[in-house]
Amino acid sequence: MRKVLFFAAIGLLTVLLVVSDHVFPPPSAPDRETRTAVVALGDSTMSGEGAGNYEPGTDGEDGGNWCHRSRDAEIVKTEIQADQKINLACSGANSDKLRNEQLPRLREIAGANQVVAIVVAIGANDDPRFSEILNKCFEAWGKRSDCTSSVAPEWTKRVRRMVPKVENTLNAIRQTMRDSGYLDSSYQLVVQSYAAPVSPKMPQSLQNLSGCPLRTADLKWVVEEAVPELSNGLRTAAAKVGARFLDLARAGEGHEACVGGAKQDTEWFTRLTVDFEGLKDQKRAPHALQESFHPNARGHAQIARCLSEFLTSEKRDGACVPRLDGSLGLNTES
Repeated sequence: MRKVLFFAAIGLLTVLLVVSDHVFPPPSAPDRETRTAVVALGDSTMSGEGAGNYEPGTDGEDGGNWCHRSRDAEIVKTEIQADQKINLACSGANSDKLRNEQLPRLREIAGANQVVAIVVAIGANDDPRFSEILNKCFEAWGKRSDCTSSVAPEWTKRVRRMVPKVENTLNAIRQTMRDSGYLDSSYQLVVQSYAAPVSPKMPQSLQNLSGCPLRTADLKWVVEEAVPELSNGLRTAAAKVGARFLDLARAGEGHEACVGGAKQDTEWFTRLTVDFEGLKDQKRAPHALQESFHPNARGHAQIARCLSEFLTSEKRDGACVPRLDGSLGLNTES
């Protein structure tokens, strides 16, 4: 009887060897389904520029990396059920840099984890060059002239040229995820716009080098025209790729740089910020003003609160707006 069972077993083994390359299933690869991740992509507003507390190696150390990825960035503070919150955003990034530098890392992360959400802030450093606009307005203040008359006529054209670049970048993100085995419906893709960091409601006593050296007319244009138009362009790009859209145009209302006057701790954005020690170093000097007019740690915490609400909602579009209690909340009304 034992001989019969032995030869039967040999026969079964032979069949298995014929029909399969493996008698027994090979050891399984690590199951990415057990490790979830939310990933941030984009530029300074997502990396955490202005929030301080930067990750080692992203503050211009030996390698010259100035991404300024903060441990207090909004993605870190966002409340979402995920094992990891990974910040790939880099200060100064435009669409090309996101695709070339951040997507290869996204591919690696998507292969080793289950990515449940990707939050993107990109576009301002493409054709709009928003920081350049603020610099021009800064220079205009010094010359006692306005910058609006020179930049406003071109702004709409700049935003329009930005839209297809952002759309292409979002499509590249989609394709990266598809190549990693994801369906478009298996994760959230959220496009986030930009908040106005300044306001014409600031005290005139701070419209100088001690706070926010910008003229009232220019501040009004930034808040009422430039930022809303930029948001509308990003909304268009998001819609074309089926991404969700979170509008931050009004997110800083009442808490912009310099608006708090003597109560600076009520502000969610940095004032004119100068790294005086950095000015003494030839390599750091070009970045001495880099943190100016960005969400600070308080601002990132508030945006994170709104983003957390949005990620758990079912609405395709939402907006972060101030609440009566002074916090930032989600508005999904059209």
